[in-house]
Amino acid sequence: MIISLIGYMGSGKSHISKVLSQKLNLKLIDLDKEIILKNKMSIPEIFEKRGEIYFRKEERALLEEILNTEKDCILSLGGGTPSYYNNIDLITQKSESIYLRTSVGTLTERLLKQKQKRPLIAKIPDEDLPEFIAKHLFERQVYYGQAKYTVGTDAKTPEEIVAEIISVI
Repeated sequence: MIISLIGYMGSGKSHISKVLSQKLNLKLIDLDKEIILKNKMSIPEIFEKRGEIYFRKEERALLEEILNTEKDCILSLGGGTPSYYNNIDLITQKSESIYLRTSVGTLTERLLKQKQKRPLIAKIPDEDLPEFIAKHLFERQVYYGQAKYTVGTDAKTPEEIVAEIISVI
C-alpha cells in the first residue's frame, strides 16, 4: 500500500511522513527530494532557471513513475502537486491519500520562519502572508478535499497525527 500525504506547504508533510515511515517501517519517498536529485538543483534553482512549468512537468513524470512502480511506501508530495494536470486523480486511484489540514494561522506561523526556502512566498511581505495563504488554500481546497482521508493537524503533536493516520487507514 502506498500512503500519500498531501497538504499546503508548512502543513507538516515532510516531518509526518518521516515519523509515519519509521512507525510503519515503510520506505519514505519525498517527491520534492526526488526532483532535486534528478535535476541536481534545489527547487528554488529549478524555478529560477527552468521555470514553474518545467518543474510541474518533472513533478508529474516522477509522481506517475513512483505510483506505477512502488508497492509499499510513504509518499510525501509537494503542496502544489495535487493541483496540476490530473495529479489528484492519479494520487487517489493509486494510493491511500491523506490531506493534512492545517489552519491559515498555523501555516502563517510556520512559514514566516521558512520564507527564504520557499520560492512561492519568498518575496511576499510578512504582513501579506496570511492573506496569500488563505487565497491559495482556498484555490487548492478543491484538490485537497478529494483525498480519501483528512486529518487535522492544528495543536497536535506529530505522534498524535501519525496515530490518527494509522487509525483511519
